[in-house]
Amino acid sequence: MTEATRTYLEMASPDRLVAAPCPDPELRIERVYDCPASFFRYLYLAVGRDYHWVDRAGWTDEQIRTHLARDAQRLFVAYLRGAPAGYFELESHDDGSFEIAYFGLLPEFKGRGLGKFLLTEACTRAWDAGARRLWLHTCTLDDKAALPNYVARGFAPFRTETYRIPDHPDERLTSH
Repeated sequence: MTEATRTYLEMASPDRLVAAPCPDPELRIERVYDCPASFFRYLYLAVGRDYHWVDRAGWTDEQIRTHLARDAQRLFVAYLRGAPAGYFELESHDDGSFEIAYFGLLPEFKGRGLGKFLLTEACTRAWDAGARRLWLHTCTLDDKAALPNYVARGFAPFRTETYRIPDHPDERLTSH
């Protein structure tokens, strides 16, 4: 078993956002409606494969469609020169908060400053949708740039927890 630490972070108001500029004029971010299950699965696996994202790996097409059809769920994809570069999911909660539930770049697009801008856009879109508070979580299994990016954009840690994951890749994890 491997020990990991999960850190929860929040942003209490839109004026806390430290926006990052768009690093490429050809980068565009689009909300996806009626996302095919295969495309959702591709994004999830391509972004998360190096970070032990497995909680949704076994989802059926029907589970994916049900998840994406929820009113609380919003999926956005970043495209650079026509190719998918990353994505984020916003989920609204009954308390008025929005969670950046999933966020990341495909491996080929890391190191270009896209993650800073993508996070800026995720925050902006959540605030524009009426969020009263934004929150997310990351862990020590995620990219080493994740936590510094969250803090640099204005998120503040509010809780940590330690958990254990199986060392064998064929064992299913219960969280990302």
